[in-house]
Formats: sequence, structure tokens, C-alpha cells
Amino acid sequence: MSLEISTDERVELLDVTSEVAAAVPEELDAGVCTVFVPHTTAGVVVNENESRLLRDVERLLAELAPRGDDYDHDAIDDNADAHLRATLLGSNVSIPVEDGELALGTWQSVLFVECDGPRTRRLRVTTTPS
Repeated sequence: MSLEISTDERVELLDVTSEVAAAVPEELDAGVCTVFVPHTTAGVVVNENESRLLRDVERLLAELAPRGDDYDHDAIDDNADAHLRATLLGSNVSIPVEDGELALGTWQSVLFVECDGPRTRRLRVTTTPS
């Protein structure tokens, strides 16, 4: 299943947990849900959806891969920082499924991380029985 995600900012974290959960078949007793971002300037993580933490993540990404830091790739399209940030984040997460539901921890959410927005993106969600 493919989900469409729209962002409004260059760097933005969006909680997509409910959209991912809706893609899990109710009849799947046990398995794995994989969320994959087919883009090189966006990522996906599992963490807490708390506004101060989200700002902290944005700040960390800016510190680790600052924009305009004389990257070679910027000569092509001026977004090397977005590619580097996405590399740090990763393009996929795997979440256990139990009784047809995501088996996330109490404070865990699936977060889509835009690094080169605003854009409309896709997320691919697949489930595999175990």
C-alpha cells in the first residue's frame, strides 16, 4: 500500500502512525509491518511525538548536516544537507504486528521526516505474516 504525505516546510516531522496502522490487515495475527520511504531526501523513524522533542530532532539534524556547508553535491541542486540528513535517519522501519495492530511502545510513533520540502511524498507500507 502506498500513502501520500504532503509537507509544508523544508524540514518537518509528521506523525503517520494512524495512517500506517490503517494499512495493517485486521486478520494479521502476527507479523511485521515495514514502512519504506522511496525518496533520497526524506526518512522515517520511530520515536516520541512530542513537540519539544521534534524541535530537538530538527536542531540535531541542522547541526549534523548544516545547510550551505560547501558540499560537493550542492553544485547540482543545492540540497546535499537533505540527502545527508536522510542518510542519518534511514529509509525504513520495521514494526511488529500483534493481533492486527502495530505493537509500538507506549510513547512510540511512526514519524515521517521531510528534509527537502515542501513536497508531496509517498510511503510504502507492507506487512508480512510471521
